[in-house]
Amino acid sequence: MALDQLWALEMLIAAFAGGAFGAAIGALPAFIFTGFMVIAGETANLASKSLGGVISAESGALGSVGITGAIAFGVPFSPAISFAGGAAAAAYAANRGYMESGFDYHNAKDIGFALGSKPDVLAVGGIFGIIGYWLTVVSASFNMPYDHIAMGVVLSALIHRVAFGYDIIGKARGSSLLDMTPFERGETRSNAVADGGEAARMSVEPWLPNMYKWEEVTAIGIVVGLVAAYIALSTGSPFLAFGISAASLIFLNLGVERVPVTHHMSLPASTAALAFTAGAAELGAAALLVGGVFGGICAIFGEAFQRVFYAHGDTHWDPPAAAIVFGTFLVAMLAIAGVFPGSSWVAIPF
Repeated sequence: MALDQLWALEMLIAAFAGGAFGAAIGALPAFIFTGFMVIAGETANLASKSLGGVISAESGALGSVGITGAIAFGVPFSPAISFAGGAAAAAYAANRGYMESGFDYHNAKDIGFALGSKPDVLAVGGIFGIIGYWLTVVSASFNMPYDHIAMGVVLSALIHRVAFGYDIIGKARGSSLLDMTPFERGETRSNAVADGGEAARMSVEPWLPNMYKWEEVTAIGIVVGLVAAYIALSTGSPFLAFGISAASLIFLNLGVERVPVTHHMSLPASTAALAFTAGAAELGAAALLVGGVFGGICAIFGEAFQRVFYAHGDTHWDPPAAAIVFGTFLVAMLAIAGVFPGSSWVAIPF
């Protein structure tokens, strides 16, 4: 992808629409939609390959319509566009006093809330959709060794905090930014609301109240990493497990309690397992264990990121996106160092 794509009119229009779409239905529902599209795209790819082998035809001509690359991870429904646009729109809407979602934390963090059809909210989502597109194009143009879309999500959140006047990190109310004990003690703080009154909110707001203890995060990370590696090695797809993880968030969005968020564990784990086998997709104990290790490491990194950049702030700054950037960067570095024979789909800059 070249830098001249930054100003491709058709892409800017589609990116604007994708960001506005994320604002309209909410960032989390938009991401869940992406997850289902990844499942559809990877299923189509696998079916095409299988059918091509049976009838001795080119698999690319047998119905692989590029759903994963062109739609789920492309304009307009890339998470850097639709999810990030929805998150930015929530930050704007909360700032304007539009949101009364009943969310336990600051309303700007309520990424499951559909913002509807207010033109200014849709416009903000659309503008940040374009910003997410630009961020992705820049990373891709320089062949950066990480997930370009995930980095777009991370940087977009930083931009929306600055643009709408929110603190970049917020104030630590425990012994350090990593301290979650004020939440465990039920400590609250006052928060100014749109009508000039004060509303109580938690002193420290963990991203997932049911999944923030180090040992629990590590355990689910290892388990998901093993499962994701198995799926990747069985199918050759580094993205199918990610799609399943993303789609499973429909239960979280519907209010089912204690549903874990796992896509930042499954994508790096799948990628690492395939990088370890040089893309051969050979099922083996060592490759599975590599997936488990990467799932655990990225789970821990995501938790550390949320404690610093989410728990004390007022808007959603996505821990999974940051963990995916870290995990895919680690895959690239291990490939460059010769520890892994390949890097799967992660770019190597030289």
